[in-house]
Amino acid sequence: MATVLLASDQPALRADLRATIEGPDIEIEEVESGPAVLRRVKEGGVDLVVLDLQIGSMGGMAITLDLRNEESYGAAEPVTVLMLLDRRPDVFLARRSTAEGFLVKPLDPQRVRAAVRALLAGESYEDESWRPATVRVGGE
Repeated sequence: MATVLLASDQPALRADLRATIEGPDIEIEEVESGPAVLRRVKEGGVDLVVLDLQIGSMGGMAITLDLRNEESYGAAEPVTVLMLLDRRPDVFLARRSTAEGFLVKPLDPQRVRAAVRALLAGESYEDESWRPATVRVGGE
């Protein structure tokens, strides 16, 4: 069974994510702050952190960088991060923070489930919905 930690200070977002992700093979835990993410991950047993970019006084990028720092010297076990972004320019932040995956809001259940499946399988996941549509000239 995989343990997924939902991290957001918005109860409605956590409830939507829980309804989308939870299943017989996935246990869901919830936290409301960056420091709570760090504490829970240090306890061990978290397979995936689904992290809202805007969360309290410690944003998703800072939380992810702090996790990576803790992992680098053995203070915490490595954990996979799926970052939930508010807008297209935030893709830079997700990549810079070394999150293994990201989704750009608004979220839809299919993309959320696909991202969670990929990340739990050890793959990365980059949401393609943020890319502008390709414009073809000349009827090609």
